[in-house]
Amino acid sequence: MALAVLACVLLLAPPAWAQSRPTAGQQVVLVTGSTSGLGEEVARRIAAGGAHVIVHGRNRERGMALVDEIERSGTGSAWFYAADFASFAQVREFGETILRDYTRLDILVNNAGFGSAPDERLLSEDGHEFRFQVNYLAPFLLTRMLMPRLLDSTPSRIINVSSLASSPIDFDDVMIANNFSGGRAYGQSKHSQVMMTFDLAEELEGTGVTVYALHPAAYMDTPMVRRLGQRPMATVDEGATALMQLVTSTEIESGQFFNGLRAGRAPNAQAYDLEARAMLKELSEDLTGLR
Repeated sequence: MALAVLACVLLLAPPAWAQSRPTAGQQVVLVTGSTSGLGEEVARRIAAGGAHVIVHGRNRERGMALVDEIERSGTGSAWFYAADFASFAQVREFGETILRDYTRLDILVNNAGFGSAPDERLLSEDGHEFRFQVNYLAPFLLTRMLMPRLLDSTPSRIINVSSLASSPIDFDDVMIANNFSGGRAYGQSKHSQVMMTFDLAEELEGTGVTVYALHPAAYMDTPMVRRLGQRPMATVDEGATALMQLVTSTEIESGQFFNGLRAGRAPNAQAYDLEARAMLKELSEDLTGLR
C-alpha cells in the first residue's frame, strides 16, 4: 500500500525543473531562438545580471534545461515558451501569451533564425519562402504585437540579430521563385531585418524605445554554421559580447547597424532607400495580416 501511494505521489509531482515569473521591478528580456548557440549564451549572460529571461525556441527539452540552469544559479529567473516561427499562428499565439503573462518588456532580442543551408527552396506553413518568414516576417509580426509592452516599459530596446550577408530585395520576386539559392534567401531575410531596424528607429524616435541591428561575428561556432559545413571563424563568446554591448549600454544612438562591437554602415545600400523600406513595410503588413 505504501509503495502504491509513493508511486502515485511521484506521478503527480512536478518535474525536476522549475521556472518562475519576474519579481517587482525586475528587468524582463525576451530572447528568441535561445535554446542553442548565440541566443542560449546571451540568455545565460542576461540572467546572470539579475534579469528575468523569456527563453524561446522549438525544442522544449533544451529550453527547459536552460531555464532550470538559470533558476538554479540563484541570480536571474526564466520561463520557457515554445513557438515555431515557420507558422504565423504560433507566432501570434506566442505574442498574445507574452502580452497576457507580462506587464513589462524591457528588451526584445530578435535572434531566432534559419541559415543558408540546405541550399534548397523551402516553404513555411503559410506558403512563404522559409527564410524570409522565419528570419524576417515572424520577427516583424512579433515585434509589432509586443510594441505596447515595449512602449509601456521605456526606456526599452529592440535588437535585431542580422548579418553582413546581404542580398537586395527584388520586389518582383520576393519569395525567390527564380534563381534561388540558400545564400541569397538568407541574405535577403537578414537585409530585410536591417531595413526594419532603420524604419522602426525613425518611427519610434522620442518614445524611449531604441532599435539596433547587429552582425555579431563571422561564422560563429553554432549549429547553424556547422550545418553549412563552414569552418568557424569566431566563437559564440565573441558574438555574445557584441550583443551584450547593445543589451547593456545606455549611450548608443538608436537606428544603428553594428558589425561586432563597432557601429558602421549597413552592408547593402538598399537599406537607406526610403521608398524600398516603405514598400517592404507595406508588403510585410499584408503578408502577416497586420492590415
